[in-house]
Amino acid sequence: MPDDGANGYEAHAETFMRARNSKIGASVIRKWASQLAPGSELLELGCGHGVVSQILLEAGVKLSVVDASPTLLREFHDRFPDVEVECSTAQKSELLSRKYDGVVAWGLIFLLAETDQRLVLRRAADALRPNGRLVFTAPTETVTWKDSITEAPSLSLGATVYEALLRDLGLHISSGVIDEGGNCYYVGIKPS
Repeated sequence: MPDDGANGYEAHAETFMRARNSKIGASVIRKWASQLAPGSELLELGCGHGVVSQILLEAGVKLSVVDASPTLLREFHDRFPDVEVECSTAQKSELLSRKYDGVVAWGLIFLLAETDQRLVLRRAADALRPNGRLVFTAPTETVTWKDSITEAPSLSLGATVYEALLRDLGLHISSGVIDEGGNCYYVGIKPS
């Protein structure tokens, strides 16, 4: 993995902002957010410059965000100056020590090494309040590939492993929704 702390995205921030299609995943995230009460507290891991964040904010949630790219966070802050931001990796995020009604990790988990994926998902599950919801994206297959922006390695553990991991973390699971960009959404709900 690149050593910029942002999985190569700090070095490629401008390219990412130009390339990110804001329509991909919008309907799925909008539907997921509609299941939350207005004012719900959410944490977004790997927020980038705020494409998914905008949808969440339009749903009326109170949002905090984490990203390891200072460039992307500056752009985010320019767009959403009232949202709490933390420049950190998800693995080390202080914001993950709080409790939330939801945690979102769109396009992040598969950028991490397997041990870090497991760590972040565990921390995210631990950060959920009762009935809290976690959503993240990753391919359904067990596969490695080069990221289209950074060319760094990406890794999907596959649906079987992700679903077993969410169950082991004590979450009820729902997955299988695939958006127009081919992203599979995994949803875990913490029991009340």
